[in-house]
Amino acid sequence: MRVPADNNGSERDIRMIKLRQKVSGCLRTLTGARQFCAIRSYLSTATKHGIPQFSALVQLAEGRPWMPATT
Repeated sequence: MRVPADNNGSERDIRMIKLRQKVSGCLRTLTGARQFCAIRSYLSTATKHGIPQFSALVQLAEGRPWMPATT
């Protein structure tokens, strides 16, 4: 089993944002940045619950978004 470079899930979740800023130079608009973060958050939560990212996106596109069980 591989161990990530760090054990902080929050840091791993924002790594993609920093990479996107580095590659494109910025997130063009605040609206675009919010949408990007919302999608990344949705996929991160789905992954943590064992739901494949592609399946979660397909369900979302079909109008039946995956929601974690409430306790």
